Amino acid sequence: MDKLFKLKEHGTDVRTEVLAGLTTFFAMSYILFVNPQMLSQTGMPVQGVFLATIIGSVVGTLMMAFYANLPYAQAPGMGLNAFFTFTVVFGMGYTWKEALGMVFICGIISLIITLTNVRKMIIESIPTTLRSAISAGIGVFLAYVGIKNAGLLKFSIDPGTYTVAGEGADKAQAALTANSAAVPGLVDFNTPAVLVALAGLAITIFFVVKGIKGGIILSILTTTVLAIAVGVVNLSGIDFASNNLSSAINDLGTLFGAALGSEGLGSLISNTSRLPETLMAILASH
Repeated sequence: MDKLFKLKEHGTDVRTEVLAGLTTFFAMSYILFVNPQMLSQTGMPVQGVFLATIIGSVVGTLMMAFYANLPYAQAPGMGLNAFFTFTVVFGMGYTWKEALGMVFICGIISLIITLTNVRKMIIESIPTTLRSAISAGIGVFLAYVGIKNAGLLKFSIDPGTYTVAGEGADKAQAALTANSAAVPGLVDFNTPAVLVALAGLAITIFFVVKGIKGGIILSILTTTVLAIAVGVVNLSGIDFASNNLSSAINDLGTLFGAALGSEGLGSLISNTSRLPETLMAILASH
């Protein structure tokens, strides 16, 4: 293990890396649920997205480990999936297959600029302060996603100022697209889910401040047990019949190659009137 990853050279050991890996996994495992939930609103099969998220994360992480020898975990970006769903599909009116065609083009562009060192030149040309601001902005966005999914926010929308967009797997979970009349506010802190979220945050802060090794994992496990105990997480409600590997593989078949099909990349190329808008969307995603 040391010969393969040069652990001593980097001042670490197997125990430290295993603990760090578990902490990283549990800290980012929310992506496995948030990504399918968000993308399924466009009509993409949720089980297929779930499996694709796992495969992409595993492949990306293994490449970082065995090719770059860096302890970086890879997973779909939480900012870009929101851009994909709410801007490209709901806002600009593209289908999810056409949007996947854009993602494929973006991947080709990213591959080219990476292999030619153009990406490095672009990154180095960005001022240090702006790079720090970008990192901070991503952190704020992820914090917002966490607060929102924890149920700590409610939104008040003026009548007649919103539209219903997307169905996904369940029409009851269709997204509401509103203008600036949507005003966020805090919910009443009197529901079990909200109280568990606050308790979990307090536990995490305590472990981090105390510098307890494995504190993040311990806080996640403690909060999970607490959520199960008070009924926020209902294990009996999990539908193992429809949520299984077989159905996920079938859904993945629907997704696989959709970007290159006639309704994906073919539709983007054939509709010449939308090419300028398509190019703008591709550039914006970079």
